[in-house]
Amino acid sequence: MTRFMWVICFYIWFMSTTVKKLIEKFDLLPHPEGGYFKETYRSAETIPAAALPDRFSANRHFSTAIYFLLEAGNFSAFHKIKSDECWHFYSGEPLLVHVIHFNGILETIRLGSSFSANEYFQFVVPAGCWFASEPAPGSAFSFVGCTVSPGFDFADFELAQADELIKIYPDHKSIISRMCRI
Repeated sequence: MTRFMWVICFYIWFMSTTVKKLIEKFDLLPHPEGGYFKETYRSAETIPAAALPDRFSANRHFSTAIYFLLEAGNFSAFHKIKSDECWHFYSGEPLLVHVIHFNGILETIRLGSSFSANEYFQFVVPAGCWFASEPAPGSAFSFVGCTVSPGFDFADFELAQADELIKIYPDHKSIISRMCRI
């Protein structure tokens, strides 16, 4: 086996071990949209439904936060929520966050730690926008966090159906087809 192949084998072993360690250390569970997550914060106080915009049907916590892990070959499927979602980069390699804005423009943000590669430590997905994420090409894993305010509730979560989303945004058929689970 050549030195190069040894390096590649070691890299694959190291990254898969790191992913397993992160899952164990933080008690991460499979997420319905893909990847692994653990809720780390849910505010004790809530905002009354009457004080929230009409898109919310009930009281919501002030804020929630999760850890989120995606390994190479996995993705977070297109979905949307009713609150802004702030993404935070923690560890691993860059994560691509694909956002389809209300005007139909597709924006891809690189979460990561390389200023020279135009990566961001944080990025906010606006409420109601469809978005998906995946490790950037060549990334073994991305360990990030998401903070949602008003707090996340599965009642506010909608997983995209590829055929329906393509009808709305036919120019983005390729990425929608690739990054939907239903």
